[in-house]
Formats: sequence, structure tokens, C-alpha cells
Amino acid sequence: MAGCAYRVGPTNGERAGVRSVQVNPFANKTIEPRLVEVVSLALREHLQQDGTYRLNTGHDGDIIVSGTIVGFERHSLSFRSRDVVTPRDYRLTITAQVTARERATGKVLMDRKVSGYSDIRVGPDLASAERQALPLVAADLARNTTALLVDGSW
Repeated sequence: MAGCAYRVGPTNGERAGVRSVQVNPFANKTIEPRLVEVVSLALREHLQQDGTYRLNTGHDGDIIVSGTIVGFERHSLSFRSRDVVTPRDYRLTITAQVTARERATGKVLMDRKVSGYSDIRVGPDLASAERQALPLVAADLARNTTALLVDGSW
């Protein structure tokens, strides 16, 4: 196996599960409802799947993650072939200001904006397409946040 670049376990040098992380519900500063639940669930799932930190659902995690959803945007990517006004594909983006803080010291480990997106094709109903894509957008945001928490240089 000489020369293999794959590494099993955490990539930040810590042993898996030594420290715990607590995810507090995010605040929602957008006009889009239902974002808090889907973002919080996705972030908890990705942290648990990564395994670097133990997910602590109580109120005594070593690292406390909180945030504010500051943006929910829909951008047109392409338009219908016979109608240049009606979009056919959209990109949905969720942006959150995420803060990670050590419980014991209060030291801020991370405080930055993180985004996640997904592209959707709109059928007859834009609201249904967005509702179906929302978990994908939240999962991308959670994946990006988890990567910053786990591999961050803080």
C-alpha cells in the first residue's frame, strides 16, 4: 500500500469522537419558511456521518455551533427554448453565517459565511420543485460547513 494517499479517520489530527459538537437551531433572517429545520437536520447528519466529533444533542458539547441563515436566493440558469422570459432551470442557494465556539473558553473557532446550492429544473410548479430541492441545498451547506469545522485551520 505504499504511495496510497487515502487516509482513514479524521483528517485534522484528532482522534475520532474525542470532542463533541452541539448544533443549536439557526436563526432565519430570510422570508423563506422551513429553512431552520432542514438546515439543522442536514448539519447534524453530516457531522454524525463524518465522525470526527461526537454529535451531542444535549446542551453540553465541547464545541457549540450556531448560525443565522442570511440568504435564500433563486437565480435563473436557462430559459425555455420558445420563451426567453420563462426560466427552465434555477440555482437555489442558501447562505448562513456560521459560528463555532469552544464551550470551556468561549474562544471563537470559526465565524464565517457558508453557502450551499443545488440546480433544479422547473416543471409545472416552481414551489414543488423548490420544496423537493431544499434538502439537497441544505445538504450542500451542511457538507461545506462540516468540512470547515473538521479541516479548518483554527
